[in-house]
Amino acid sequence: MLSVLRERFLEVARAVAPLIITVCLLQLLVVHAPAEEMLRFLAGSVLAVMGMMLLFMGIDIGVLPMGRFIGAELPRKGSLALILAVAFALGFATTVAEPDVLVLAEQVESASLGQISARFLIYIIASGLGVFAAIALLRVVYGFSMTTLLTVTYGLLIVLSLVTPSGIVPLAFDAGSVTTGVLTAPVVIALAMGLSSVIAGRSAVSDGFGLLGFASVGPIIAVMIARFFL
Repeated sequence: MLSVLRERFLEVARAVAPLIITVCLLQLLVVHAPAEEMLRFLAGSVLAVMGMMLLFMGIDIGVLPMGRFIGAELPRKGSLALILAVAFALGFATTVAEPDVLVLAEQVESASLGQISARFLIYIIASGLGVFAAIALLRVVYGFSMTTLLTVTYGLLIVLSLVTPSGIVPLAFDAGSVTTGVLTAPVVIALAMGLSSVIAGRSAVSDGFGLLGFASVGPIIAVMIARFFL
C-alpha cells in the first residue's frame, strides 16, 4: 500500500508541478499578487495534490476492478434490459458526482444569475451520458460498427448545432467535455472492457475503447434538446 501511495504521489506531483512553477514565475515577474494570496495558492496546491492522490488510489483499488467485475457479470444474468439499465444508472450516478460537471454547473448558474439551475443542468448532463453509455454497451453486445455509430451521432449533433440558439451551443459542448473526467471515464471504460471480456468474438481493445468519446456526445445532445426548458 505504501509503495502504491508513493507512486501515486509522485505521479500527481509531477503533473501539478508545471502549474505551480508557472504561477510562481508569474508571481515573481508579472502579477506580484499579495503574499496572502500566494500562500493560499500554495496551500490549495498541497491540498489538491493530496486529494488527487487519494482519489486516483481509490479508483485503482476499488472503482476500476468493480467496474470490470460488474461488466463481466451482467451477461451471465441473460438480460439485455438489465445491462442497459445498469449502464444508464452507473453513467448517471458517476456523472452527477463528477467534479468537472459540478464546477461547470455552478459557474453556469452564477453567470446566468440563477436563470439556469446548477442542479437541473447536472441532471440533464447525467441523463445524456447515461443514455449514451447504455447505447455504447449495446454496441459491445451486438458489435455495431463504431464508424457508423459515430457518423450518425455526429451528424445529428451537427444538425442540432445549426438549429439550437447560439447561446446554448457553447454550453452544450462544454457539457460534453467535462463528462470525460476522473470518475466517469474509468467506470464507462471498465464496464465496456468487462463486458467485452466475456462475450465471444469481442475484443477488449476494439470494443472497450472509443465508447467514452461516443458517450460524451450524449450530454451535448441532451443540453441542446433541453434548451426548451432552460
